[in-house]
Amino acid sequence: MLRFLSIRAWNGLLVMLGVSFTSFLLFSYIGDPVNNLLGESATVAQKEALRASLGLDQPLLVRFYKYLGLAVRGEFGVSYRNLEPVGQLLWSRVPATLELSFCAAALALGAGIPMGVYAAIRRDSRIAQLMQLVSLIGISMPSFLTGILLILVFSVELNWLPASGRGDVVQWGPWSTGLLTLSGWKSLVMPSITLALFQLTLFMRLVRSEMLEVLRTDYIKFARARGIAERSIHFHHALKNTLIPVITVAGLQLGALIAFSIITETVFQWPGMGLLIIQAITFSDIPVIAAYLMLIALLFVGINAAVDLLYFRVDPRVRPA
Repeated sequence: MLRFLSIRAWNGLLVMLGVSFTSFLLFSYIGDPVNNLLGESATVAQKEALRASLGLDQPLLVRFYKYLGLAVRGEFGVSYRNLEPVGQLLWSRVPATLELSFCAAALALGAGIPMGVYAAIRRDSRIAQLMQLVSLIGISMPSFLTGILLILVFSVELNWLPASGRGDVVQWGPWSTGLLTLSGWKSLVMPSITLALFQLTLFMRLVRSEMLEVLRTDYIKFARARGIAERSIHFHHALKNTLIPVITVAGLQLGALIAFSIITETVFQWPGMGLLIIQAITFSDIPVIAAYLMLIALLFVGINAAVDLLYFRVDPRVRPA
């Protein structure tokens, strides 16, 4: 176990170094923040003074060394657009993104796994066939189209739910949440469904296919021959082995929900990291873009390590001898 953790830590460190170098190169080769901050009417002296104050006049390796030292301490400079520390700016958006992503993940797993199990056990029923049809539509429809349709029906036509924003939030120290207010829950419904729909259909189809494969194995046939109840076979023997590949996909998709909620947050004007990164790209706010890349890379490294450790709990075959 110790050797395994050491290898995972070393691999994670290499990934973070690679991502840090890639994000650092954004400072040098994408956009010119000086022109964006001062405009085209600024004099050459004003531009050079600002470039010196931002440290953009120093050699590339010197700037990378300083950037790496600051990144280790969680400091990524000052946003060119908002003129405030990038860490503080990102932290103010993290609660909204995590709230949306975890609610979408809970919806996708909570509905997708039972639907997949039912579609496998009752695969010839009309309900299972309808689930297959709905899942095909859900996995094919772009998330921005889903969001627009939900806004059209539930906000414009029925006026049941707000079309944008996060609603009222409650501040708990540095953390803010909308889960303690009615307007917060109303604002969360449509973005969560939009973000979860693709993942829900993915989990449903994955669980169904894996469940059908497990139900055809010899040990399931032997369990039936011993007279074990079908319910015990389905939910104790088959489902446990079905969930092994689902764990990997679930871990990666949780990271994807957080990293790629950009479209959903833009459609619903959800004040999270996705909307922030869109604004940063539009303004060539390189410190924010670089910090976002570093944060997402760290997130995926952590999730992959957690998934690998979880394998030791659910699958004895991967445990070291």
